[in-house]
Amino acid sequence: MSLVSLVDHVTNKKRFQTIQDYISFCKGYLRFIEAGLQAKIVSQNENHYQFYQYQGYGYYNITRPISTSLMYEMDSFDTAAVEFLQALEQLKDRQLPDDRLRQVIVCTIYTIQQSIGAALDALPSGKSNQARKVNGDLFERLIRLIISALNVECVAGTVQVPIKDDSGKVLFNTSYQHDLLISEEDELKIIGSVKTSSKDRIDKIFVDKFLYSKLTNTALPHK
Repeated sequence: MSLVSLVDHVTNKKRFQTIQDYISFCKGYLRFIEAGLQAKIVSQNENHYQFYQYQGYGYYNITRPISTSLMYEMDSFDTAAVEFLQALEQLKDRQLPDDRLRQVIVCTIYTIQQSIGAALDALPSGKSNQARKVNGDLFERLIRLIISALNVECVAGTVQVPIKDDSGKVLFNTSYQHDLLISEEDELKIIGSVKTSSKDRIDKIFVDKFLYSKLTNTALPHK
């Protein structure tokens, strides 16, 4: 696929409905960077980080930093993707993968997500907000798909929290939007937050936990 095709594909979130959709896009991106870049720029201070620079049809943009210690190349990703799916099957059967497979899980998720983020970095500068939004939404969806693949109830949505007066009477409900709602037999067990960056948002996670626990008088875990 060309960079233009990759960017067109990744900006349509409807195309990412299964884990295999993510894997297929990642393979296409890894094939592209084999020969389609203007340059790979090595970080002077941390040599295991690289930046990809696109050619003219990518506005000569430079991507986010890519960790070569975590990012698979095209040939190794083909094998890793198969092992990644096998590891998910083990986890679904409540078997703990060995250390090597655990590293495969980490690197595969990293490679998939960075391929999405780096492709979005080819958008013109005026669309940077769109790129951040799409990147974040697709990462949240990927994590939900992975958790759901383990036969764990996992969705995004809102939680209704009752607001009571001093007598305990419910005055109204307020809605809390969450990235991950993990349940067991329809009972909410964990509220999760999934972010690609903690900048300007890390405090919200703790505020949400405090308010939710205070208002519902529960110690429901927030992750």
